Amino acid sequence: MERNHVYQSYLEILRRELICAMGCTEPIALAYCAAVARSTLGALPDRITVEVSGNMIKNVKSVVVPNTGGKRGMAAAACIGVLGGDPEAGLEVISHVSDEAKGRLDSYMKKTTTKIRPLASEHLLDMIVTVYSGSSYAKVRIAKEHTNIVLIERDGKVLLEKDLSVSAGSDDMPDYSLLTVADIYDFADTCDLNDVREILDRQIEMNTAIAEEGLRHDYGANIGKVLLKTGSDLKTRAKAYAAAGSDARMNGSEMPVVICSGSGNQGLTASLPVIVYAGELKVQQEKLYRALLISNLVTIHAKASIGRLSAYCGAVSAGAGAGSGIAYLYGADARDIAHTIVNTLAVTSGIVCDGAKSSCAAKIATAVETGIFGYEMFKHGQQFYAGDGLVVKGVENSIANFGRLAREGMRETDLEIIRMMTEQC
Repeated sequence: MERNHVYQSYLEILRRELICAMGCTEPIALAYCAAVARSTLGALPDRITVEVSGNMIKNVKSVVVPNTGGKRGMAAAACIGVLGGDPEAGLEVISHVSDEAKGRLDSYMKKTTTKIRPLASEHLLDMIVTVYSGSSYAKVRIAKEHTNIVLIERDGKVLLEKDLSVSAGSDDMPDYSLLTVADIYDFADTCDLNDVREILDRQIEMNTAIAEEGLRHDYGANIGKVLLKTGSDLKTRAKAYAAAGSDARMNGSEMPVVICSGSGNQGLTASLPVIVYAGELKVQQEKLYRALLISNLVTIHAKASIGRLSAYCGAVSAGAGAGSGIAYLYGADARDIAHTIVNTLAVTSGIVCDGAKSSCAAKIATAVETGIFGYEMFKHGQQFYAGDGLVVKGVENSIANFGRLAREGMRETDLEIIRMMTEQC
């Protein structure tokens, strides 16, 4: 691909999306919000109020927050952010919590009143943390994206405010509408790897490390280990590695991951199956890099019109990405990859997101299985055609259709899932 505006936009999208995070991104975003609030207050809070949108509730309530001694939920995320979070570290906010802060967490949570309130918002990702010390307070709001601070206020004085009617980070946001399957293939197949090597090396290293951690130790439902007990063929190993990374991440591992589309689970799903297949096929490193570019960019493209959070499981998009990356390893061209994506989305697009928790690993395994199957279908001369459910003519039109399903069609489903989950609480 020529080094034009599209090329530069793709690089910026990759740099923006493939970033490091420790722990599930929703509780980590909450910890980050709390850390910034505490820094703004300038004192250790004696009271905390957390207001969160419904999708934040469902994605925080069931996962272990790293560096909390196995604690789950919003109070734990907010309190560890206040006590030990680095407000300059973004989604690595609690990566370097001191032993002293960890030791104080139990007593701090017992003596500090932390109120959790639902936040009525048009934004699926929305949170406000207000911290108090005596008569002084500081308030921080994050909305639309995990580190997008839109309000900082202290004692009635607004220190920062962004217009939420425009896109998060719109001043420097690359143009995601430039993403197409044809251009993704062209970019991945021809780009100067020096432009992306550092990002991809970090993804390979970190995501492989947490997958191996998940396979070594006891995390959640141990989906990765269970899969390997059923067989050791290539496809099973690809699923197991992706699932094991999620096993560890959803259940308190303090190892970082490189996320994709705002999600560690999507980052693991898009990368690990491709890495496993590349190792088995003994392809050159350059081929692996280019396959990962396809997988990551297809994932981002399929997810872009949906948004960060919805009732639609993000692993579906990442499974299509993984299938596309694996197809590239086998020599697939842009047409083959387009059909792989459509075949995959036609099968797994009904998987719902009922929050971040241990079963995400099993959904990831299913998404990876279907992504690989989507390629195998087309390789054997089979495909889904326009009129088969939501499939329409043209891969871009089909991606748009499934995005509409997730964004608009499943809106009431999302609300009902949240109602059911909060009733259980």
